[in-house]
Amino acid sequence: MFARIFGFTRSPARRRWLAAAAVCAAGIGLGSVPARAHEIGTTRVSVLFPERRTYDIEIVTDASALVEKLEASAGQSLPADAGPARLQALLPGRDEIFRRRVKVVFDGVEVRPTISYAVTPAVDASSAIAATIRLTGEIPKDARLFAWTFAWTFTSYAMTVGSAASETPPVQWLEGDQTSAPFDVTSVPRVDRRGTAWRYLTLGVMRIVPGGLDHMLFVICICLLGGRARSVFWQVCAFTVAHSIMLALGLYGVVAVEPKIVEPLIALSIAYVALENIFLADLKSWRPALVFAFGLLHGMSFAGALKDVALPRSEFLTALLTFNLGVEAGQVAVIGAAFVLVGWHSANHAWYRRHIVVPVSGLIACTAVCWTIGRLSF
Repeated sequence: MFARIFGFTRSPARRRWLAAAAVCAAGIGLGSVPARAHEIGTTRVSVLFPERRTYDIEIVTDASALVEKLEASAGQSLPADAGPARLQALLPGRDEIFRRRVKVVFDGVEVRPTISYAVTPAVDASSAIAATIRLTGEIPKDARLFAWTFAWTFTSYAMTVGSAASETPPVQWLEGDQTSAPFDVTSVPRVDRRGTAWRYLTLGVMRIVPGGLDHMLFVICICLLGGRARSVFWQVCAFTVAHSIMLALGLYGVVAVEPKIVEPLIALSIAYVALENIFLADLKSWRPALVFAFGLLHGMSFAGALKDVALPRSEFLTALLTFNLGVEAGQVAVIGAAFVLVGWHSANHAWYRRHIVVPVSGLIACTAVCWTIGRLSF
């Protein structure tokens, strides 16, 4: 439709310009993407109130990113040799700077916690060097309302709050330097179902657009070969059913595979489908089954990401369903954009395979192979 409006389907020269522009734009975008896997967020906060007399706040975040911000605030730059040991040595020296953007408040009065820092190496290609920061202290006498601010991150992060024995700690999602809603340390508030649904729906969409380039490329690959609505529909259905099954099994602990195994296999699945698009002129009957198998891999990745954001147990099913719905919405957006870019009926034209399918699939295959090598060599 987009192509017809601008007349690209009427002129072979214009069609070639469209294909070249699409490939160049994709090349620029893909070339800037690192081989490591993506994450929904790099920061998590857990707040406990042991026996309602003390507080214990644990922050887990990207150590390199945090130290870089601290050094910049001090007018310095991150050292080139910023490995785990170096980062561990730098953090205590920036303690006062760190405290400027962290607030622990009881009944409107800010308290000064004791802070300890620990840095651990990255465990696989999907993770960063982690900093675990613990803030501890006594709750002021007769204090009831707790509030929290952590302004060293610029993305959404999950904060769980509860007592040491709390089975279903509620989750608050905060943006950057946003202050949390007041929490009564003597009680556990109810989890808002509507808010939970909206939050995890949004996270599901962001898992695909813009945070899941590898998943986007896989969806584009299964749309390229054949290009007709019916063939795309059955492939997308197979992919959706597969990753939905594996997402549920992964979250319930039935299936558990380490990211260092899953992430390279996901990259390989993208490369395989892209190469198949190049060497097969027609869609084979077994293609949906293949897409289903690869969808299981992608579902493991979704499950790993969702585990990192502290699903509320009391609204576990709501969060799971809405996250999955968000993933599907993201996929539909990618498919819609692909159809709009090349036109709804482009697959019926002789130029479609030569100028769209082969060059775009070739570029995606090269990118996926680079990702595979990068993830295996981590």
